[in-house]
Amino acid sequence: MGDYVRQLPHQGSRDMARRPSVIMRFHIDIPLLFLLIVLSGYGLMVLYSASGQSMEAVYRQGSYLALAFVVMILAAQVSLKQYATWAPWLFVAGVMLLVAVLLVGVGAKGAQRWLQVGAVRFQPSEIMKLSVPLVIAWFLAGRVLPPRFPAILGALVLLVVPAGLIVIQPDLGTSLLIASSGLFVLFMAGIGWRYIFGAVVLAVASAWPVWMYGLKEYQKQRILTMFNPESDKLGAGWNIIQSKTAIGSGGWDGKGWMQSTQSRLDFLPESHTDFIIAVLAEEQGLRGIILLMSIYLLILLRGFWIGAHAQTSFGRMMAGSLTLTFFVYIFVNMGMVAGLLPVVGVPLPLVSAGGTSLVTLLAGFGVLMAISTEKGGEST
Repeated sequence: MGDYVRQLPHQGSRDMARRPSVIMRFHIDIPLLFLLIVLSGYGLMVLYSASGQSMEAVYRQGSYLALAFVVMILAAQVSLKQYATWAPWLFVAGVMLLVAVLLVGVGAKGAQRWLQVGAVRFQPSEIMKLSVPLVIAWFLAGRVLPPRFPAILGALVLLVVPAGLIVIQPDLGTSLLIASSGLFVLFMAGIGWRYIFGAVVLAVASAWPVWMYGLKEYQKQRILTMFNPESDKLGAGWNIIQSKTAIGSGGWDGKGWMQSTQSRLDFLPESHTDFIIAVLAEEQGLRGIILLMSIYLLILLRGFWIGAHAQTSFGRMMAGSLTLTFFVYIFVNMGMVAGLLPVVGVPLPLVSAGGTSLVTLLAGFGVLMAISTEKGGEST
């Protein structure tokens, strides 16, 4: 009886092994997508209570989230090579929109930050949250890394132009956040410690001139109120005092879902937007805060993992910048609500009610997914 060796053809086996899954073909990072969906669902639950059990607010936020997730999936389909090609054009378009805001922008609450196109109103500064790190990563990826002084200087020019235009609106908080996203790209590019030390010294040396001549009176008041909110209990210090009261009254267990007295009795302004975490702390206590921070931590770890495994320098710089910027949003919002930082208009990511900011944030996560599923040699 003859011996027969039965085996699949080697080439066919390799082809079957190489066949990408549906998930890979659509460039979806499943762990990241799962965490973002969990965080969004948790945020909707908190928003329902913080908005006074308003289903209208939940439906509106849900529609924004649906649009943002679609944008994220679409952003994930774009190759890094294409992002690198688009980066300078997106940056130029964003700067032109910022100039348009200064000329024909729509004002509200003493600031001119929006453009009105028909029935649609949007903030061009939100676009710069993504285009600034993109253009700086594109600029540095084509040069020797770690970057030398001429490259660092060029990157700083690309950073200062949009940040300066946003300061004029005035919107100091957003300007600093956009500047930090660009600085994170420089950090991920391996900038030397002597430059970092020099920047710290320069920042300290310029603190007094900026305080005297750069900040507006209301900005100075916010900083002073941070140190002593009781000095103006019924004015500038009201938000901080009420948010700290809500956080402290929650204890470990919290008062229970939809049992926040600070938001239900309208003691806490902006309870469904910038100060929503105070409602979460009052209702769900420290346990709820730990749960939220755990979800945030897992998202940050996933972002850093994607950056560490990126195939290209452009991908590594972008992944690191997007992840660190996401951390800054969380840190600034929580620090602001706890009275550790001045009050600025920074929402809690995927929890606070929002529109344009949600779309921009998830578009950034779409870029992260594109980096996660990129193949070697696709980008610069």
